[in-house]
Amino acid sequence: MSDFEPFYDVSRSYEDNYEQGPFGAFAEALKDGNGADAAGTTSEGASASFLGQPVNLPFGIPAGPLLNSRFTTAAFRMGFDLATYKTVRSRAWGCNPFPNVLAVHPKSADGSLTPGSAELDEGVLADTNYEQPTSISNSFGVPSQSPDVWQPDMRAAIEAAGPGQVLVPSFQGSRVEGMSEEEYIADHATTARLVKETGAKLMVMNTSCPNEGHNRLLCHNPLLVGRITEAVKQEIGDIPLMVKLAYIPSDDALELMVRSTVGHGTVQGFSTINTISAKLVDANGNQALPGAGRDHSGVCGNAIRGAGLDMVARLAAIREKLGLDFAINGVGGVVSPADYQAYRDAGADSVMSATGAMWDAELAHKIKASR
Repeated sequence: MSDFEPFYDVSRSYEDNYEQGPFGAFAEALKDGNGADAAGTTSEGASASFLGQPVNLPFGIPAGPLLNSRFTTAAFRMGFDLATYKTVRSRAWGCNPFPNVLAVHPKSADGSLTPGSAELDEGVLADTNYEQPTSISNSFGVPSQSPDVWQPDMRAAIEAAGPGQVLVPSFQGSRVEGMSEEEYIADHATTARLVKETGAKLMVMNTSCPNEGHNRLLCHNPLLVGRITEAVKQEIGDIPLMVKLAYIPSDDALELMVRSTVGHGTVQGFSTINTISAKLVDANGNQALPGAGRDHSGVCGNAIRGAGLDMVARLAAIREKLGLDFAINGVGGVVSPADYQAYRDAGADSVMSATGAMWDAELAHKIKASR
């Protein structure tokens, strides 16, 4: 794989990627000056949409690797019609120490990880041997620039979208020491207001990253998510809101999430999944990522496709059972046109790929050509 350069360079720090990226084919796309992808039309045509916005193809890149407007603009030019601006906060927030990305090698024959399996706590090999289909660690800690930096840049990102393309802002609240639950809820609402001020047509609230303590996720508390989305909706009004979920094993908990949000009219869709947390070890069985609290990391890419498809199918079943209208965005392990179609068949209204797109800048074009 030495002859291919991902658009996010895993051998460089997050800060270097932010300042110097994107790389590879994405960097070339920014040089051509031709604007958005000209071959964006598909057989779905005007009938395709994402949270009410018309799109050429409901496919793109989720929160994570698109760090700023240069990355999102390059994604548009490479035919990804949904480009998600990396999750922002109400304040500047530092990144975990380098390295943040390692190649992950599950033991199963197909390279998959199963939620709840013993392997996740026993240890999964992680190194720098990136082989396709790729699975990687995602150990960033949700860094963010300050609003005075990301707000004008997000405006530029929104304006760079071509016909049938949509910039998808992602945001989350920030829990700091001594903060009350009410203050935590208010911080989500404040951040959503800051996103609204950029002219965003929709937004995604990230509840699937460890912001509640070690290995604890906001999406594991559906009632709190319900309270937060009510506060957010008061700030953003009619702007559609999607919630990003991690894998939720309990059908009852997943249904409670839907009832607590969509059921109250505060949420118009769910994006799932983010990552699966696993203990990562090197060839000697030692902690693979340096630093305290980094023995476990979120894993994304090929390893989580089965879990992503499972969550989408279960959400679709709950949607039908409750007779509620909400969008489902399928994420996890999409590395080929067949994977895109598998998510659509499972009930996803739209699909996104992070790791797959990082290692295959032509993925959107390939999916469009296959239709």
